[in-house]
Amino acid sequence: MRIGIGLPAAVPGTDAAGIGRWAAESEERGFRSLGVLDRLVYDNLDPLVALAAAAACTERVELLTTVLNIGYRRNPVVLAKQIDSVERLSGGRLTVGLGMGGWPEDYHASGVEMTKRGALFESTLDTMRQVWRGELSGACGPIPALPPGRPQVLLAGVVPAGFVRAARLADGWVAPSFGLEVLNEGVATVRREWSRAGREGRPRIVVERYFCLGSRAAETAESYVAHYYGAEFLPRVRLDAITDESRLCEEIGRLSEAGADDLVLFPCSGSPEQIGLLADALDKTAGESEKEAPR
Repeated sequence: MRIGIGLPAAVPGTDAAGIGRWAAESEERGFRSLGVLDRLVYDNLDPLVALAAAAACTERVELLTTVLNIGYRRNPVVLAKQIDSVERLSGGRLTVGLGMGGWPEDYHASGVEMTKRGALFESTLDTMRQVWRGELSGACGPIPALPPGRPQVLLAGVVPAGFVRAARLADGWVAPSFGLEVLNEGVATVRREWSRAGREGRPRIVVERYFCLGSRAAETAESYVAHYYGAEFLPRVRLDAITDESRLCEEIGRLSEAGADDLVLFPCSGSPEQIGLLADALDKTAGESEKEAPR
């Protein structure tokens, strides 16, 4: 299982100017990917802007949106151009995890109704792929096509239709940041629908977890998760948050056994020391199991 680290782009109070340094150090410490979250009405950076900053400061690490919410972004051509730009800036390292977005205030602020979202989602994805294939032309010619299959697309969703959509229209599925049962159900369903659709290979499965290590880790994690998710989801997300090395080792084992190909660990603190604390903990975990560091 490949292990990545999230950018602190959605941690309130984080110095935005330090995103590039966070990305560079994370690549240096061997993380396989850099993930980013998406909210509209919240104290966070736009995910594509954050990944563009990360792209400028790195050379090898994969860039992931887990996920970019497209349900309330009303112009799919503009969005496709933005994604295309990050893909080019990064030298082909972008993987876009896409979701509908479940925060009502984000839809309200965008003037978009939360109805008929499935059909709109599929239409948006189809239009974006037309742009990436170079099928949209203007007076001076088309927007240049990206290489076939780029960027890689993953889809989120925790209802049956979402699992089917990920298997039918994408390269894999992005699981939520909590709930082992949801992960198990999603992996089984997406793989089954993938085979049913006659697709070769297997879908990529990416899962997320929140983490905080070091002094006052549990307190910091609870405070952040409560702020981000609110009282309704706090108990579920808090249950799967990682705040010590033993839990990290346990969670890696559980998620790998469940079939995850990638684990992205999102920080609950914007302190750069979290990069080293997590990297050291992963190295220690790998050393104790006499295996190569799983990053």
